[in-house]
Amino acid sequence: MFLPKYPDSPTPPPAHTHAPAEPTPVQRSIPSLSIDQKTVVALIVGGVVLTALLAAVAVTAISVAVAAVVLRSMLRDHHRR
Repeated sequence: MFLPKYPDSPTPPPAHTHAPAEPTPVQRSIPSLSIDQKTVVALIVGGVVLTALLAAVAVTAISVAVAAVVLRSMLRDHHRR
């Protein structure tokens, strides 16, 4: 039976030496943003408009799917006759 050869020393030498850590940089403060009432209103109106458009697309997709099922059913009945 073949056994693997193990190294003579149980712990291998370190692969790299540790460099001293650099001091942490000073964190700069983020410039303050002034958010006024017009900005908030514009964001809310934009969100409402985008939500309404998404709802319109969803309703249209459902309507087209229902119409396709009805037309398919009607054509299937027509071909059976």
